[in-house]
Amino acid sequence: MEALSLEPAQVNEHAQDHHQQYASLSAHTTDHDSWLQVGLLLVTGFNCGYILSFSNLMLVPLGWTWGIICLSLVGLYTAYANWLLAAFHFINGHRFIRYRDIMGYLFGRKMYYITWVFQFFTLLLGNMGFILLGGRALKEINSDFSETPLRLQYYIGMTGAAYFTFSYLIPTMSATRSWLGVSTVLTFTFIGLLLMVVIKDGKTDKNKNYDLKGSKVGQAFGALGAVSATIVCNTAGLLLEIQSTLRKPAVKNMRKALGVQYTVGLIVYYGVTMAGYWAYGSDVSEYLPEELSGPKWVKVFINSSVFLQSIISQHIFVAPIHETLDTKFLKLEESMNSATNLKRRLLLRASLFAMNTFMTAAFPFMGDFVNFFGSFTLIPLTFVFPSLIFLKVKGKTARIETKVWHCFNVVVFLLLAAAATTAAVRLIIDNTRTYSFFADT
Repeated sequence: MEALSLEPAQVNEHAQDHHQQYASLSAHTTDHDSWLQVGLLLVTGFNCGYILSFSNLMLVPLGWTWGIICLSLVGLYTAYANWLLAAFHFINGHRFIRYRDIMGYLFGRKMYYITWVFQFFTLLLGNMGFILLGGRALKEINSDFSETPLRLQYYIGMTGAAYFTFSYLIPTMSATRSWLGVSTVLTFTFIGLLLMVVIKDGKTDKNKNYDLKGSKVGQAFGALGAVSATIVCNTAGLLLEIQSTLRKPAVKNMRKALGVQYTVGLIVYYGVTMAGYWAYGSDVSEYLPEELSGPKWVKVFINSSVFLQSIISQHIFVAPIHETLDTKFLKLEESMNSATNLKRRLLLRASLFAMNTFMTAAFPFMGDFVNFFGSFTLIPLTFVFPSLIFLKVKGKTARIETKVWHCFNVVVFLLLAAAATTAAVRLIIDNTRTYSFFADT
């Protein structure tokens, strides 16, 4: 299917030629899905196993007051930024299905590659985090039945194999529609059971401690890491790629889907985050099911559901990498499931997941994954680039106060990205001193 919907009458020949540098066919489905499907995809995708680490990563470094302020401001700001970016899916009659395409079209080839690197770095690290979460879930199941569970790396390998199999059999983001019902049932069932046990534990423990830990410098770096984690909780830096799957009117439909995410989805993942911190205080684990008092069958069911649901959810966030590789290496004139394309897809998926699984096994540090890609890449992708796009496209006609607002966003969030990245690097250095490669965490 052709990836771009062009209206040549609306642009001159020079603009048409310039656009063609960033226009191509796509091996994946575009202009097909309903807003409800995409909304459900976002709700289940963002309520994946990652939410089980957010009590520790977001509220422990901030405490109640600053934590609630951070959750509220970041939630509102990411919703606004994505709402703004959705409007630029079409520019001068052209439809842009990839973030890097629109940045290259407006700002040149250098920004195309910068955006490409930022996005793929985010998605690769995010996928490593998913593999680690799946491995942790499997190890927790084993721990419930054995006092000597296998090393975490075995479960990471099993998880990588499961993700590879799903991505091979369900090759595109749109193709997950047949699995969204399963994902929805798993998501709300494990979250419902989790909250029941967490609330029971919270009522039982009357001596919870919510004090901040560490030195003032350590707390400051921790707060920056918490901001990064909160951004990861709310956005993924691939809005245009998700929007490309929507049927027209794509802007209106994307905003409807975002409305579902930032109401239903946000209430759930923020609810789990606050419940975990309320129940276990500043000692809450980086993986929430480790804290649960039982019964055993509930813990096993929750971890099993987290693992199974993550197989579907991770596919959403790594699909743009699959799309790039498939468009580059598959034969577009043939069916996605032709003999030649099946062989090539097997090699592409196997190579990607072999690399990601190995890296995850070598560096199994959850906080590092979340904080680093939340700071270094997601802050520019979510907050800086949409304002740059607005200034480029609407700058000549926008009111002065609107232009000042977007200039303010660019400067402030670039500074925040630099500060938060410094904090994330510090965390990585600390963890490399504490843990060895292939640590059994």
